[in-house]
Amino acid sequence: MTKVTVLGSGGWGTAIALLLASKGNYVKLWSFLEEETKELIACRENKRYLPGIKIPENVEFLSNMEKAVKDTEIIVSAVPSKGVSSTSAALAKHINVKKQILVSVSKGLDADTHKRLSEIIKENIPGVRLAILSGPSHAEEVARKMATTNVVAADEKKVAEKIQDLFMCDFFRVYISDDMAGVEYGGALKNVIALSAGIADGLGLGDNAKAALMTRGMTEIARLGVKMGAKTETFFGLSGMGDLIVTCTSMHSRNRRAGVLIGQGKTTDEAIKEVKMVVEGVPAALAGYKLAKKAKVDMPITTEVYKILFENKPVKDAVRRLMTRQKKHETEDTLI
Repeated sequence: MTKVTVLGSGGWGTAIALLLASKGNYVKLWSFLEEETKELIACRENKRYLPGIKIPENVEFLSNMEKAVKDTEIIVSAVPSKGVSSTSAALAKHINVKKQILVSVSKGLDADTHKRLSEIIKENIPGVRLAILSGPSHAEEVARKMATTNVVAADEKKVAEKIQDLFMCDFFRVYISDDMAGVEYGGALKNVIALSAGIADGLGLGDNAKAALMTRGMTEIARLGVKMGAKTETFFGLSGMGDLIVTCTSMHSRNRRAGVLIGQGKTTDEAIKEVKMVVEGVPAALAGYKLAKKAKVDMPITTEVYKILFENKPVKDAVRRLMTRQKKHETEDTLI
């Protein structure tokens, strides 16, 4: 039995807690909100995100971070990307970097600096042994023990292997990787393409358009990622193409759902309000657009999504712009 702390009691954090508890581990599930912790204690169910799924007795609920991380071997950070900086800064006061491993399962880029989340965590917690877990993994399915496969990346192979062993079971398979940058860029920027796929669905553009957006979207994600130091092959694995496929095609995807609403005429704020969850593709579009400009990387889909979200560009004008761009060879600016 391993003692594990999960920081963040949203849908994904709760699903992680359920997964690890099902393997016989003792799990502490921490929430920033004391009232949320009280509700979890009273109901033993996450009624907002995972209704109908009972949380077993080997999961303890806390809102005190010091108590939550004390005497645990592994800490899993499952907070939204906007909370990673503040949460990791708070965690720095309590974590023992020599004895504890931190696993980030958040997907996004820092809204202010546009840095990868691992970079923010390492700045806030010097010397931390860090791993990144990512891939096609809707919380709703993991919580119900539906077959899922992810990848864990770390600078140290031993750390990646330890987390692989912690998570692997008969319904959750884990591969390892040494490309943290690629895993993070894939997990963050696929949300932008999922927004575009949802917008296409909202407009009624059909399957042909969605297939094109997904294919060309992955091309531009990989183009930026490689320029930023990632490996090409990572983007065609689970944390890249795998996550892109599930996020662009499933109604579990909050990013796709938000895109559908925007395509139907809702404003960005209206869409986010209706989805009632964090839509990571919105800040990721801003970060991706800014990074692409700085790195001088062509990302036409990300650019048009940015303009729809932040410059109120009509969605039909964005589609027209993508369809009438300068003629090119498909493998121009090849990544390999």
